[in-house]
Amino acid sequence: MSSCLPHGTMRRQHAWIALSLIGALSACAAGQDKSPPDESPPKAEGNDQKPTVAKGEVVTELDQAIWHVFQARNGDYWFGSHDRGAYRYDGKTLVLFTTKDGLPSVGIGGFQEDKAGNIYVTSDGVSKFDGHAFTTLAVAVDSAATDWKLRPDDLWFPGPQNAGAVYRYDGEALHLLAFPKTKAGDEHYVQVPRSQYPNAKYSPYDVYTIFKDSKGNVWFGSAILGACRYDGKSFAWLPEEELRNGSFGTRSIIEDKDGKFWFCSASHRYAVDLSEPAAPSFKREEGIRDATNEVPFGGIMSSVMDGSGALWMATYGQGVWRYDGKSATHYPVQDDGKDINLFSIHKDNQGVMWLGTQTAGVYRFNGTSFEKFRP
Repeated sequence: MSSCLPHGTMRRQHAWIALSLIGALSACAAGQDKSPPDESPPKAEGNDQKPTVAKGEVVTELDQAIWHVFQARNGDYWFGSHDRGAYRYDGKTLVLFTTKDGLPSVGIGGFQEDKAGNIYVTSDGVSKFDGHAFTTLAVAVDSAATDWKLRPDDLWFPGPQNAGAVYRYDGEALHLLAFPKTKAGDEHYVQVPRSQYPNAKYSPYDVYTIFKDSKGNVWFGSAILGACRYDGKSFAWLPEEELRNGSFGTRSIIEDKDGKFWFCSASHRYAVDLSEPAAPSFKREEGIRDATNEVPFGGIMSSVMDGSGALWMATYGQGVWRYDGKSATHYPVQDDGKDINLFSIHKDNQGVMWLGTQTAGVYRFNGTSFEKFRP
C-alpha cells in the first residue's frame, strides 16, 4: 500500500484524484462530465493561527468505501474513506475525523508516518496530525525545478489533479514539483487535445502510486506515461507500451526479493539497469503463469512483500494473489458470495495483510482467507 517507509514497503499513494474512474482516459473520450477535486495547491493555516484540536466522533462502524488502511508504529490503525473522512482505531475505540476536526476534505488518499510519529494524511493536499490536531501543510512559495532532491527522510505524496506534479516534504517545507516534460507526454497532448476533450481533467504525468526501492530510488506510477524512476539526479521512464496510454494507469510498483520490478501487471517483471542514466536498460522477463501458461489474473491495484519475500497482489475484482517466486496462490475476496473490487493492500506491524475495498469495507487475512473486519 510509501515513499518513506522501510525498503521494499509499498505505501501505494494512489492519487485519489481519479480513483473512481478505472478508465479515466476512456471516460474523458466519451465526454463524461466528471467534476475534479480542487486542482490548486492547498492553503495552509497561517502561523499565527492555532490548529483546532481534533476531538473526532466516536463511532461504532466503518464506512463501506474504505480505500486505504495503515498501521502506525504505536499500533493505531488508520482507515481512509473515499468520502467520509479518516478513522483511527486503537483496538478499543473507533474515532472518525472530518473537516470539523481540521481535515481539508473527507476524501482520503492515503497515510504516512515520519520518524517522530506524526501521521500525514493525503486529503486535498497534505495534512499533518501530531496526535492532537491536523495542520494542512503550506506549499513552499518558491518551489522550483531545483527542489527535486532525494533525501532518506523525505516524504513523497501525489500532487493535485491535472498538475503533473508530486509533493516532497522535507520536514520543514512542502515542495510541489512538476515532472520535466517528455516526448511521450507531448505526444499524448497531441493525441488527446484539450480543445477536443475538455472533460479530460488530468495530466498524463499525474501520479497514482509512489514506491521507494532497495537502493533508495523513488518510483512514480503515472496515469498515462508508465513508470518513472528518480535517483536524485535524473529521471528514467520505463519505455514499455503496455504501461502507457491504457485506461488502468500504473497503480502498483513493487520490487521482489531478486531485485526485479513488477509494474501493475503479473505478465512480466523487469530487470532494471540504470547505471547509465542517459541510456537506462529495462530487460523484460516472464512473470506469473498458470498450468496452461496463461497469466492467471489482470491488473494489480496494490502490492506488498511479506516477511518471507513473497509478493501479495490485490486486484480489482479477482481477489488477492500470493507469489513466492515459483507458484501463485489465489485468495478470493467476496461479499455475499460476490467478488469485490479491491483498492489497496497493507501489511501491518505484525505482518498481517489488510485490504481496502471500493464499496465493501475492510478485510483482514486470518491465516487461511480474508474475512471482513468489524471493530
